[in-house]
Amino acid sequence: MSEIKKGSKKLLNAWAFYDWANSVYTLTIASSIFPIFYSALFLSEIKKVTAFGYEFKSTALITFVTAFTFLVVAVLSPILSGIADYVGNKKTFMKFFCYVGSAGCIGLYWFSLERIHLSLLFYFMGLIGYWGSLVFYNSYLPDIAFEEQQDKVSAKGFSLGYVGSVLLLIANLAMVMSQENGVDKLQMMRYSFITVGIWWALFSQYTFYVLPKGVSKGHRVTRSILFNGFRELKGVWKQLKQDLRLKRYLYAFFVFSMAVQTIMLVAVYFGEEEIAWGNDEAKTTGLIVSILVIQILAVFGAFLTSRASAKFGNISTLIVINFIWMSLCFYGFFIETPTQFYITASLVGFVMGGIQSLARSTYSKFLPETTDTTSYFSFYDVAEKIGIVIGMLIYGFIDQITGSMRNSILFLFVFFLIGIVLLFRVPRLKTEL
Repeated sequence: MSEIKKGSKKLLNAWAFYDWANSVYTLTIASSIFPIFYSALFLSEIKKVTAFGYEFKSTALITFVTAFTFLVVAVLSPILSGIADYVGNKKTFMKFFCYVGSAGCIGLYWFSLERIHLSLLFYFMGLIGYWGSLVFYNSYLPDIAFEEQQDKVSAKGFSLGYVGSVLLLIANLAMVMSQENGVDKLQMMRYSFITVGIWWALFSQYTFYVLPKGVSKGHRVTRSILFNGFRELKGVWKQLKQDLRLKRYLYAFFVFSMAVQTIMLVAVYFGEEEIAWGNDEAKTTGLIVSILVIQILAVFGAFLTSRASAKFGNISTLIVINFIWMSLCFYGFFIETPTQFYITASLVGFVMGGIQSLARSTYSKFLPETTDTTSYFSFYDVAEKIGIVIGMLIYGFIDQITGSMRNSILFLFVFFLIGIVLLFRVPRLKTEL
């Protein structure tokens, strides 16, 4: 098909629609059904598992594997983005990671403690597929939208993702709750992993059909350009040193994103282990309902944040959102009952979508005039992934040593506080540079 002009409604909608396709992974696999499924594999009094020659607390193991996956993404992203920029075809790489992630989700159907290493490989594939594809997906934003459109279309993408993922989660929830005993419920959870993989691969086709392939430069990939991405990141870093606003914003983003992503990745494990649900039936229902509440409220939160940023500015809005996150961390340390967990989930929903969409669009708006958006977004993604690695490792280490995830949440309070301080140092206007 002929390439659609930048800023066109069809192009913006097609870009945003990939959130509809891939967000089912973050909701079902990363945030709700898989954590519940994983925890159900362990007896309530035995939360240990042997893997890679060591004995781990179950939640600590999945935390460490998650951190390792993000470390791999952080290393691979510059290499792949450098190649994509060199040959001018980032959509091919976006497709590759999409299909790897989809296959990983389907493979989780066979997840078991007896096959723990193969099972963790499927988990690894889903996680690396999701985040790997986002490197190239995010880099499309300044290519397809003008600056004044970016906040709105970024929020639209997250909102579409929340709506689509909630619809599939409701269907998966109906499958799980239609069964009466635990074994049958676990089987329905396994089927839900397959639905996620199929949904992700199927609905991404519209995005792949409409998005431009990229500007072909007639280059072939050779050994000499494999590490071109790292050279480009070095070049981006040199440019950042000359752009005070963008540099200071990235410092702040690195810190607060570390805390946000850690919370999103461990929230259900925390709820499963630290909240007094009464029985397994109430626990399963309560956790999934909490995730639904988060997703539904996140739709409104993303749009409210977009409106607030238009009125008060991106940085001021991010400061307020970080204050809310910091307060939630303090409150989260003390929660014990399902009601308290529901209240926390509701507040998290309002600020979760807002901080993600606004962080992405703020970075896009702060970029200098350039055609090399892939390298800049690769730098953004590497910073985010390294932050997640650090956050997850600290969280997992505290969990493993102390035996409680409740102790781990306190350090997140500190990261949000540091993020707020750093955001106050970001110049609001170009004239302030």
